[in-house]
Amino acid sequence: MGNKIDQQTIPCRTLYSGEKIPGVGLGTFGSDKYGADTVSEAVYGAIKYGYRLIDCAAVYQNEDRIGKVLQQLFEEKEVERKDLFITSKVWNDMHGDGEVLKSCKKSLADLGLDYIDLYFVHWPFPNYHAPGCSGDSRNPDSKPFSVEEFMGVWKQCEELVDKGLVRYIGMSNMTIPKLEAVLPLCRIQPAALEMELHPSFQQPELFAYAKEHNILPIGYCPIGSPSRPERDRTAEDVADTELPAIAAAAEAHQVHPAVICLKWAVQRGQVPIPFSVKEPQYISNLKCATEDPLTEAEMEAIEKEDKNCRLVKGQVFLWEGAKGWEDLWDMDGTIVTK
Repeated sequence: MGNKIDQQTIPCRTLYSGEKIPGVGLGTFGSDKYGADTVSEAVYGAIKYGYRLIDCAAVYQNEDRIGKVLQQLFEEKEVERKDLFITSKVWNDMHGDGEVLKSCKKSLADLGLDYIDLYFVHWPFPNYHAPGCSGDSRNPDSKPFSVEEFMGVWKQCEELVDKGLVRYIGMSNMTIPKLEAVLPLCRIQPAALEMELHPSFQQPELFAYAKEHNILPIGYCPIGSPSRPERDRTAEDVADTELPAIAAAAEAHQVHPAVICLKWAVQRGQVPIPFSVKEPQYISNLKCATEDPLTEAEMEAIEKEDKNCRLVKGQVFLWEGAKGWEDLWDMDGTIVTK
């Protein structure tokens, strides 16, 4: 590996508390393609190079392996715990009373940590599917979003903060109607909103709503998730790296189009969490945020490339009677509010 990156050059974002966190992180969802050992080796190399924000989740089935490399890095004095910002998430099958605490404690044990910096509700309903299931798989127990059920989970997350097990809590895969229904009921506000964000799916309204409410947008699939599961692929999907404005900027800056997607994300103000297990790629993904910024004209051209192309549609979470994946995202304008 080449020289470590200078931490002072990595852009930061500010949470509602005033605390600054890295403006780029490393995702750890290996999709259907990479096992836990491969992902954890990438975490090891990425932290050695200079990554400080690592985005984890119980359902990724690799937190125990990541925990081992974190301990190795601590023992090697490569990094101290206080220098890292580690996220995790409660999975949909652990929303019941008392289950969130159990889930968090398991993640803490697997990661070998005393606390998690930011703990997300992974999806805003308890609809569960087995890891790696097919896109047309359905669980008969799935149900629409319920404010009451969601707040039951959120209150459990607030208790994690009270107990000192997590420092911040966040939401993921939400919509504006859902946020409008639950935010007034929160005792502890979400510090961040994890959401799909890439040049062909910019979610400008939700992005602006989060910023207005002092909630930091964290963007997954920042380069269009070329290694996403087959179940999340459709013929209508747009390849972000082939968008004309992305290709033109890549040519102008003499870099790979994926680098342009990440530069755009960082300069726009979200925290992209690109996933890569290949050393040259994860080095490039962090380094590109520190040099050779896009011009204002390039940023404006990319803004116009938004195609409203959602890649992670979540169709495996649909309930009986749902018309299609659009129902998960309140695209008919209605949500359950009781």
